[in-house]
Amino acid sequence: MDHKKIKNLGALKKAGYTSKSIKEELRANLILRLQNNEESFPGIWGFEDTVIPDLERAILSQHNILMLGLRGQAKTKIARLMTTLLDEYIPIIKGSEINDDPLAPISFYGKEEIKEKGDETEIDWLHRDQRYIEKLATPDVSIADLIGDVDPIKAASLKLPFSDQRVIHFGLVPRAHRCIFVINELPDLQARIQVSLFNILQEGDLQIRGFALRMPLDLQFVFTANPEDYTNRGSIVTPLKDRIESQILTHYPRSIEIARKITAQEAALTKAAVSKIHVPDAIKDMIEMLSFEARESAYVDEKSGVSARMGITAFENLISTAERRMLRNGEKSSASRITDFWGVIPAITGKLELVYEGEQEGAYSVALSLINGAIEDKFLEFLPHPEKLKEGSPDPYGTLKQWFGAGNDIQLLNDESDKAFRKKLNSVVGLKKLASSLGPDKKDLYFTMELILHGLSEMNILNKTIVDGELSFSDPFGNLLDDLGS
Repeated sequence: MDHKKIKNLGALKKAGYTSKSIKEELRANLILRLQNNEESFPGIWGFEDTVIPDLERAILSQHNILMLGLRGQAKTKIARLMTTLLDEYIPIIKGSEINDDPLAPISFYGKEEIKEKGDETEIDWLHRDQRYIEKLATPDVSIADLIGDVDPIKAASLKLPFSDQRVIHFGLVPRAHRCIFVINELPDLQARIQVSLFNILQEGDLQIRGFALRMPLDLQFVFTANPEDYTNRGSIVTPLKDRIESQILTHYPRSIEIARKITAQEAALTKAAVSKIHVPDAIKDMIEMLSFEARESAYVDEKSGVSARMGITAFENLISTAERRMLRNGEKSSASRITDFWGVIPAITGKLELVYEGEQEGAYSVALSLINGAIEDKFLEFLPHPEKLKEGSPDPYGTLKQWFGAGNDIQLLNDESDKAFRKKLNSVVGLKKLASSLGPDKKDLYFTMELILHGLSEMNILNKTIVDGELSFSDPFGNLLDDLGS
């Protein structure tokens, strides 16, 4: 159907248009996608066997949906993607405030237009992207905001009594007729406001300041909520929850691989930065490991969760740290380093809700412990634990221990040029040979060398100190002897 040529109700009828409810529309388009083996929610990773099948069943059942999960679990992103399951365009009566269907008007205005003009009633076409309305639930949301109120200015300007339906100013819900209407953080909505949604969900009644209107609104409701809110801020009243047919539980990525896909898709990076800065795969893993470490940390409130946004913003900061260093040194390209993780700390501290013990440690210290945990885990993927070497087997760290034991040390600066950084790493006897034996990609050799130093410091084989942007590695016993001598 060429919507551009259809300008009035008569032409719409001749074209054979038939009305469908929004739930029928979503169901029909989802069926087509499933039959064609197409993704129903493209760009959503890690939910293929859990959340998405539940969503598809809910849509096929023509249910209103509550998505329940901790922050940063793609609840709102999924709701916004539901618009892709709508028809590209639908007709509405021109001038209608509530998207009246020309074949089934429900408002006073729409019915009067059809009664007065018949087949000459003008129509407009509404694109699916305009059929998504989202409201963040906050304690100050009123019934007037959601449902509507009597507008005295309209009554005065049109010279109408307050008993006339035309004096009503419709709220967001009626204006979302034939649309997807999303209420985020539903428990934050006051109980009396939640009650106002009962009849809309079940019977389609609107009650506005004494007007009891029978308006069979056609909406796809999607609600989101965080389980933490049930105890901390509010709750979903039981009768409303009973009227929401499908409750779907979301979750965080269950593997580093899935988390990396999400970060790669969502990170806001410039093409220039991406093309000039090499990021070893192991560092990409370590960025995601920060979130996994945080979710298991005794310092972080597990009820609050750790948003997937932490990995995304951490990766953006990692790239920016390398880019800043590259620009300061007048270099045309660079590679990410483990020392760049200290530039990631601001992206971590704001994303963590700490328990009492975490508050005592401080957000900065907790972030450092997460970074150190990721370093240790990645080191042990490459090399054995120094204390768990098989008896009689050669010690891969022997040469390094001798070099540092002889009183040598190495200082790495955060903003050091690539040339100076590599020269210092090359000066550590045995380091390059050990790193090369692990068979890294040529681009990743110096990352592997740096990882060995950081890893050995986590195993207490080396001493690591951080002072004003300078990272020093030395023999721990040498420092102890120095302290005793002084």
